Amino acid sequence: MARRIKRYDNRKLYDTETSEYVSLSDIADLVRGGETVEVVDNATGQDLTAQTLTQIILEEGKSGQDVIPSDLLHTLLRRSGEVLDSGLGQIRTTVDDLMQSSLGRLRQLVQSPRKQEIDELRQQLRRLEHRLSVLLDDFDEQRHTSLDAQQHTPEDSDQFSSSERVDSSSQE
Repeated sequence: MARRIKRYDNRKLYDTETSEYVSLSDIADLVRGGETVEVVDNATGQDLTAQTLTQIILEEGKSGQDVIPSDLLHTLLRRSGEVLDSGLGQIRTTVDDLMQSSLGRLRQLVQSPRKQEIDELRQQLRRLEHRLSVLLDDFDEQRHTSLDAQQHTPEDSDQFSSSERVDSSSQE
């Protein structure tokens, strides 16, 4: 996390971590020491980090230190718009690609178990349908066998014969 420096309306800089006022030189020392700083306007919350770091470079240049070679400064000024636009564009593209990739992987993780579960349920349903079909076939077969057995029992044939006898005797 960046070390927060607040800039007040009176242009004083306040380090919120140490609760002390700091100078541009102090901020330069922090950055050289590996700290990342974030300078914000106390009233508006506007990020002033780039302006402050540029001001530090300018102040050090005024003191006679060759902070940044002139050639690099010329190149930065010539291409500042291009560099910023292309740099931001590349960052935006990279972030978008990472987001799409992450979302794709997330979808796979979420959908894979569901697809597998659905496939397993379909297989179970097929097995149950097959078992039900076999049971119904067995039931139909037993019913037909039972009906056939009832139609050909000797009692039925005796009853039929006696009724035939009754019919034939009444006809006489």
